[in-house]
This record gives sequence, structure tokens and C-alpha cells, in this order.
Amino acid sequence: MSKTSEKTDSKYDYDYFVIGGGSGGVRSSRIAAQHGARVALAEDKKLGGTCVNVGCVPKKLFCYASHYRELFHDAHGYGWPKIDMNYNDHNWKQFIENKNAEIQRLNNAYEKTQKDNNVEIIKGHATLKDQHTVVVNNKEYKSKYILLAVGGYPVVPKIEGREHIITSDDAFFLEKLPKNIIIVGGGYIATEFACIFNGFGCNVTLILRGKTILRSFDEDIQAKLTEELKKNGIHFRYETEVEHVAKLSDGSYRVRIKNDTTTINTNLVMFAIGRQPNTQNIGLDKIGIKFDQKGIIEVDDYSQTNISNIYAVGDCTGRKALTPVAIQEGHYLANMLFNNEQPRKVDYGTVGTTVFSEPAIGTCGLTEQQEKEKYGCDGYDVYESTFKPMFAQLPKRDQIILLLLQHLSKTDLP
Repeated sequence: MSKTSEKTDSKYDYDYFVIGGGSGGVRSSRIAAQHGARVALAEDKKLGGTCVNVGCVPKKLFCYASHYRELFHDAHGYGWPKIDMNYNDHNWKQFIENKNAEIQRLNNAYEKTQKDNNVEIIKGHATLKDQHTVVVNNKEYKSKYILLAVGGYPVVPKIEGREHIITSDDAFFLEKLPKNIIIVGGGYIATEFACIFNGFGCNVTLILRGKTILRSFDEDIQAKLTEELKKNGIHFRYETEVEHVAKLSDGSYRVRIKNDTTTINTNLVMFAIGRQPNTQNIGLDKIGIKFDQKGIIEVDDYSQTNISNIYAVGDCTGRKALTPVAIQEGHYLANMLFNNEQPRKVDYGTVGTTVFSEPAIGTCGLTEQQEKEKYGCDGYDVYESTFKPMFAQLPKRDQIILLLLQHLSKTDLP
């Protein structure tokens, strides 16, 4: 018997009311229920949040699909019959239908798991009325604790013709592949989709506001990946921005670039310039929860807001916008609130991350620039190696792998 069940307060409908059915909210609600808490979870879309519906899961499926033509080509080097696949041979409609079916399977699995653990799912948009009251579909629910796990959504620029652009969310539901696409952005989402569309045979142009892609990554990684992307046929426009998008009579688009007399014609314009917290219209200001100009909810090291019984985890807190991080935040919180465990801080300094580019990137720890700023030029060592990976040898694929290892100098080790 859980210790929590003995402390249930009858003046509340629930012990824990979770707003948002993404990774953090689903995990936290399930763990709390397993500890004996009475738990409700409100979600106005599908369970799974960004990752399952419009993030890492469908994106990885897109990556797999975009690689197959090259894999068929590589197979000849391993003794399989040579198969010349044309880009037109790909059945985009079938792929999207299969992808949608897989996402629906995951949605159903999430819902079943929640119900099997006695989490009540309430479908609808939730708002805060006061410190202990949540309103969904005009019905009020009282809860001792409330968790905000509302995630985020793509930033859309305020430019002329913004109605003609798509975001990364929209890209997963395209009815057909574009022949040409402009992708605006230099972060991991823009970079990943540039590789995906390039793999499907689209003519891709990346437009960057800065001088490089993936500015938060090690400079050597930025340079090496850029070299590989250019080798694969991806075009770059640096230090500029799109200021106008016009739709033409043939259904294509004309894009005007800032401080440039030229325009670019394309079949599709996609913006991937970041995501922002989905914290509008949920009542934060009404009850006095602190948040910044971007809508990021302010929390302490243990995910607590400035209102003692209300917590927040995941992308809406502006910490690390990664699925495993939100899961750990939510798990730690449920253990603390409903299993009498000591508060635990999430270690954000050693979180591994990956980019679904081609070739892919995996990193963990500080970049060389961060180490230089923290320990000085003589405080660390860097080992670098470039090599052709084994799988690329027999097909004679022109691809080079970069391996970086950085650690503190021996004099700085304990």
C-alpha cells in the first residue's frame, strides 16, 4: 500500500492533475499513480507530445525512408544485385499512411498504459482557475498538486506571406514531395530536414541567419558536417533572412531575401527557427505564475514554480528540450511528491544528444569552446581523428567520420 493513499485529502478531486500528455506529463502521471496517487491527465490533442507526434519518432521514420535509395546502391558493394532506384519510384502516399498508422499505434499504447495504471485521461484544453482548480470543457477539477507539462510549438516569423510557409510540424503531413524546398534555420531541426529532403531527391537550399549550422555544437563538427552536406548537394545561403514569400500562379513560391536583389523560386518554404513554450491561454497570468517574455515558466532546481503546489517540466521550462530530460524531470517529481523521496536535481551538464543528419552526429559534454572558457587554453586536451567508416569501404562511398574526444588535462584531474 502506498504511503500517499493514506494521506489522500478528500477536499480535492485528485492528488495530482497533469496538464499535457507529452513525455514528461505521461511519465510523471503514471509514476504518481503507481505510488497510489489519484491522478488525472488533460490533453487536447494526442498523447505522446512533440516527440511521438511531430518530433523524434516520425522524424526518425523519415530518416529511414530517405536513406533507402543509398542503401540499395551500397548493397551492390556487398554482393547483392545492383538495383538502380529512381526517386520517382518512391510511393510517398503509402509512406505517410504507414507513418500515420505507426504514430496512432503509439498513441493508443500511451493511452492504454495510462489507463492500466489508473490515470484518468480528460480530453480537452485545460486552464488554471486558481491555485488548486483546473477547468476542462467548462468543468472544474480540484487537485492538491498541479503539473504543467504543456510542451512547445514551432516559431512562425512575422513576415509578409507567412501564410504560405510551413513548419517542421507540417512537414510530417505533406501530400507530396516538393521538387525544390527552401529551409530557413540553422539548428538541428532545419539541418535534419535538409538531409531528409535531400535524401528523397529534393533540391534543398538552407538559409541561415548566422555563419554556420548547429552553432551550439563543436566548431569542428559544424565544419565537417557542412562539408558533407555540400558534398551531398545541399545549397547554403549565409547571414541573411527571408523577408517576403509570394505565391505564384503555378502554385510555386517566390522568396525575397533580405539585403539581396535576387529572388528564389521554390515549391515549398519551410521555417525551422526554433520552438516556443505552449503557455498561452492556460491561465498563468491569472493566478500569478512567473514566466518570461518568451512564455518560459520559471522553476527551481526541483521543477517547482513560484506557487508552491504547482510544478512544470519539459520544453515549457526552457531547460533542455529533449524527451529523456522531460521524462527524468517528471519521474523525479512524482517520486518526491508521492513516494517521500528526497528531492533530486537533474544533471543538465552531461546530457547526450544526437542530430539525425547525414552523416549523423552524437555528442555528450562540453564543446571545445566551452572547455576553453571554463578551464583556459591549457586546461584540457583534444584528440581528433577522421576516418572512412567500415560500412563505406566496400561500396566505395565517399564519406568521412569525425571523432572528437576532449578531457581535462592530467594536472587538473583529482
